[in-house]
Amino acid sequence: MDNLFDLFLPENTSLAATIILLSFVIAAGIFIGKIKIAGVSLGVTFVLFVGILMGHFRYEIDPGILKFVREFGLILFIFSIGLQVGPGFFSSFKKGGLRLNGLALLGISLNVVLVLIIYYSGWIDDIPALVGVMSGAVTNTPGLAAAQQTVATIPGVDPEAVNTMANGYAAAYPLGVLGIILSMFIVKWVFRIRNEQEISNIEREQEDSHLKPFLLSVKVTNALIDGHSMLQLHDVVQTNFVVSRLMGSDGKVTIPKSSTTIHTGDILLVVCSAHDAERFKAVIGPEVEMDWESTPTPVYSRRILVTKSEYNGVALGSLRLHNGYKLNCTRVNRAGVDLLAAPNLRIQMGDRITVVGNLEDIDRLASRLGNSMKRLDQPNLITIFVGIILGIVLGSINLGYGMKLGLAGGPLVVAILLSRFGYKAKLITYTSSAASLLLRELGICMFLAAVGIAAGRDFAACVFTQQGMWWVLAGFAITLIPLIVVGMIARGVYKINYLTIMGLLSGGCTDPPALAFANNSTGNDAPAVAYSTVYPLTMFLRVVAAQALILCLM
Repeated sequence: MDNLFDLFLPENTSLAATIILLSFVIAAGIFIGKIKIAGVSLGVTFVLFVGILMGHFRYEIDPGILKFVREFGLILFIFSIGLQVGPGFFSSFKKGGLRLNGLALLGISLNVVLVLIIYYSGWIDDIPALVGVMSGAVTNTPGLAAAQQTVATIPGVDPEAVNTMANGYAAAYPLGVLGIILSMFIVKWVFRIRNEQEISNIEREQEDSHLKPFLLSVKVTNALIDGHSMLQLHDVVQTNFVVSRLMGSDGKVTIPKSSTTIHTGDILLVVCSAHDAERFKAVIGPEVEMDWESTPTPVYSRRILVTKSEYNGVALGSLRLHNGYKLNCTRVNRAGVDLLAAPNLRIQMGDRITVVGNLEDIDRLASRLGNSMKRLDQPNLITIFVGIILGIVLGSINLGYGMKLGLAGGPLVVAILLSRFGYKAKLITYTSSAASLLLRELGICMFLAAVGIAAGRDFAACVFTQQGMWWVLAGFAITLIPLIVVGMIARGVYKINYLTIMGLLSGGCTDPPALAFANNSTGNDAPAVAYSTVYPLTMFLRVVAAQALILCLM
């Protein structure tokens, strides 16, 4: 029994006691983090605070094991983040997201400027503590992780700087979450915004959205296109569209090919962008009500799941659906988002393609593409560990002036590139949502537990002092001022919808609790759309900014 009780003593640093301590810190932190106050919870961040509490009571872990848990957890977390944001990283620079990403970049720049003002004014002259405060103020754990890893690689730096940084983060984090939400209220109050009106406006905009595939049934009444083939119709309309089905004047439904001719009186089921609908009505004829599903026809619409690795990155046009299968592909659903089928669209593992045709032909194509959920349940571990190797190698390269991407930046950059271009190297980056979430949460929990336990011994002495109170106040200023400026510009200059501003402010700080508050208070997904638009670039720049401050000022 004595040996059993020894496992729970603070001075016991055996492997068994270490695993028990880490497991308790993670389990207790996750449990407490689920408690909501005013609809907001801190989530897994509470693992850090439980770790600090246990460290305060003199619980310890062998330094070698502690470092491994911290660094390996960091790599798992950062790499999974990169795989998650990678597909949207490059598309976030397109027209729709340029303005939002520009405003997010402004917010990051103001954060850095405030840090420099505080540092050079002598208010807080401890740069590791100040970078920790900045990371906590903007609720960005990857930035803290990257900065800590960078500090550990600088020769001659006090090892305690890593713990000081964690204390600064913990001191600033609670008011950081509240500051983001407070900035939303301030913008709302200044511009006298009413949620109901903003929701109505955003719903009207979404109805007019041209980004999603749009189904349109039109009757051919224009005699000038009578006898034209589908290929010629593309030349006339000059936009991306698919004619999914064609009902002739005899009532027979067929799947048109490029050589199929259309005639006056035919009814076409067109899949196009919403903003092109009026063009089709003007060129072809009026819109008609048509229930295609109840129309007696041997033509069926089915979704096929792409689960064979050899089709990862293959252009949709190369499948030869018309000639080889007599099928039409109308839409491709990727991660819950419908994409308009185009010949140059490259399909990926996990895509669901909607095809129209005979059941026998659909079954043949399904057999070719896989269409097996069981295949997607198997994680692609080769890609993950190859990516980690490449990330560590990249992070170890000296980029000049002693700057390296490190164990945080290297895996992040490689994961982003693999998720976007991995198919060219025959690497499958698809990971199910559950597996991705498990990898990410496991990594961040390991990291936060190790950081908290290491920092806990001196936390009270650092934070609950006059110096610690300055950390809290500085963090609140770093949180609130940039967000108010960004929010005022977004609304006052660009007239951006308030729901989108809420997502922008949440995503600019990569803060899920603030996003949860925005979603719950509006009942609309517009904040989440804006959040996901700025999140990839913001996450990357937060990591880089924290590392750059350490390298430039230490």
